[in-house]
Amino acid sequence: MTNEPHPRRRVEPEHADRTSVDWEEMAAWWDERQGNEGDLWHRTLIDPTLFSVLGTVKGQHVLDLACGNGYIARKLARSGARVTGVDASTPIVERARAREEREPMGIVYRVADAAHLDGLGDDSFDVVVCNMALMDVPDAEGALREATRVLRPGGRLVASLSHPCFDVSVSSSGWVVERMGFETTVFRKVRCYRRVFEHWIPWRGEAGQEWRTPAYHRPLSWYFRALRGAGFVVSAFEEPEPTEEFMAEDPQGAWIEQIPLQCVIEAYKFKP
Repeated sequence: MTNEPHPRRRVEPEHADRTSVDWEEMAAWWDERQGNEGDLWHRTLIDPTLFSVLGTVKGQHVLDLACGNGYIARKLARSGARVTGVDASTPIVERARAREEREPMGIVYRVADAAHLDGLGDDSFDVVVCNMALMDVPDAEGALREATRVLRPGGRLVASLSHPCFDVSVSSSGWVVERMGFETTVFRKVRCYRRVFEHWIPWRGEAGQEWRTPAYHRPLSWYFRALRGAGFVVSAFEEPEPTEEFMAEDPQGAWIEQIPLQCVIEAYKFKP
């Protein structure tokens, strides 16, 4: 586990080491961290809202876009969906495939960039799920266009992501804790919200390994415009609330109960 309160700490490019490694070099650590159920933040904070918005998927063909080690894909398959998982990182897809070999669930995994889903046919999926990944995709507009292309008319996109309003970067957003007398008040400070910019996420493994991966801040209005431009109409917007387990195990639980750091968007592909 990282020794930071939040497993991801944002750093602006100008303050980051540009010789950072990418997701491929942290695949083993990420696979172990997520396992079959997701880490604490995914399993007990983000996923309950994601799956609540997603609803029943039994019998549907679902694309897990930017699937990582496939833990969401496996949850979907256990719910009765026919699942395809796609990720740009070959090593993490190989680990997802290894899990499929050990416990076959009929999931097909492919290596592909989210903005270039070559090999996936038009109108071939009922649902596209993208869990905590759009803010890490350089060409998010292209990814949304591809999601529209592979969805059947009336199909859905359900995506969770870092909340653009409150989780910007380490130098542009953070908690402010004020103690005066017997009272403690927590605020969330934010700056540079309207800017679109790249920044870096440092990660720290249990054995002291350190990695950096790029991410992209875009304001909330940017996502809504991009969704509309890709041919989607937004039907739901939710902000995950911490569960009792999260509240008990993470020191930020009481703060996130007041101010969300993630959001979930549901959008339908326009019918012709």
